[in-house]
Amino acid sequence: MEQQALQRGSMPKLQINKLQLDDVRAALVDGWRDFRTYPTFGLFFGAIYTLGGLFITVTLTYYHLPWMIIPVAIGFPLIGPFVAVGLYEISRRHRHGEKISWTAVLAEVFRQRERQLSWMAFVVMFIFWIWIYQVRLLMALFLGFRIPAALDAFAKVVLTTPEGLIFLAIGTLVGAVLATILFSTTVISMPLLLDHDVDFVTAMLTSIRTVIENPVPMLTFGLVVAGLAIAALVPLFLGLLVVLPIAGHATWHLYCRAITAS
Repeated sequence: MEQQALQRGSMPKLQINKLQLDDVRAALVDGWRDFRTYPTFGLFFGAIYTLGGLFITVTLTYYHLPWMIIPVAIGFPLIGPFVAVGLYEISRRHRHGEKISWTAVLAEVFRQRERQLSWMAFVVMFIFWIWIYQVRLLMALFLGFRIPAALDAFAKVVLTTPEGLIFLAIGTLVGAVLATILFSTTVISMPLLLDHDVDFVTAMLTSIRTVIENPVPMLTFGLVVAGLAIAALVPLFLGLLVVLPIAGHATWHLYCRAITAS
């Protein structure tokens, strides 16, 4: 325990390992195993995310902005890595044989306010707001003042008019670019910042380098997680109760395979 604490308190030398698609599969399997082993913790953190999505949906409906539900719902999973910090801690403790309790896990989550991980919240939210504002900009450019107040009417305009289809195509492309940028900067940096005392710039650069050096397995992992997250949105965000914890645990295990610290 003391040796682990010393490791987490010192600046490590980071080595990026070569990954294969088998590592992605193994990380997902390990993530599912951790969720089954600690389902109460997983459902708790998943519920926070799910309730946040429901709150946003109800709020937008109340303020007569239902047309914003779709872009917000699609962009909402972008903040998933920050919400998953508690899940990383559970997997870390399980890996090292440390005691797993509500007090220990939540104390570590709250302790991140004093560490570099808190700076990543600004990075995540900044990219999320870029996503929201670019959606509004594209709406103004291609749809003008034709934006219907009702969600079904908005979907009809987007899917059946030339302007709507152009808006959808460009918005999807821009969204994919933003999602790739966010994924590349957070997939390794978030668990790394929890595991070791490194600065957030070093963590982000390490994360980006990991994706660049392992593009196929890392982007495959990102596509799998993104696909599961989008599918989980359909039943009123309820699918995130399971998808988020599995993805969070799996991300930790992929990090452990990708990075060797000494």
